This record gives sequence, C-alpha cells and structure tokens, in this order.
Amino acid sequence: MDYSKLNPERDKDIIIPRAMYATTADSFEEDIQKLERIYSKKDILNYLKNTKELISNEVCALVSKRYKTALFSRFRI
Repeated sequence: MDYSKLNPERDKDIIIPRAMYATTADSFEEDIQKLERIYSKKDILNYLKNTKELISNEVCALVSKRYKTALFSRFRI
C-alpha cells in the first residue's frame, strides 16, 4: 500500500484501525491523541468495532475506557 496516496477522509476505514493495530499500552495515549486531532470519537469507535484488522482486545479495552463506552473486543477467549 502506498501510504502517500491515502486521503484522511476517504480512507479512515484503513487509517484508524492501522494506527491502533500498531499501538501498545505505553504508546496508546499519544497514538489516540493523534487520531483525535483528525477523527471524531464516533468515527474511531465505529471503525475499530467493525474492522477486520487484528486489533488486540487490550487496545479495545483502552479505547472503551477512554470513551466510557461498553467494553468491546475483537477476539473471543
């Protein structure tokens, strides 16, 4: 994928999940703040809940806690 051709509005379904895929508990605060400068809470939650990217349950829990929403996860244990 040529990241230089991504459009923040058109490609948010790619950008949001990929940014959170790469995050860790240590980098979460910085990473989520970068996304929040561009996208709404609603968009971030929507694209994380509906992506096929391998977002960890830990990251999903961090997002749920930050936005005070019901816990969601990508994987069942």
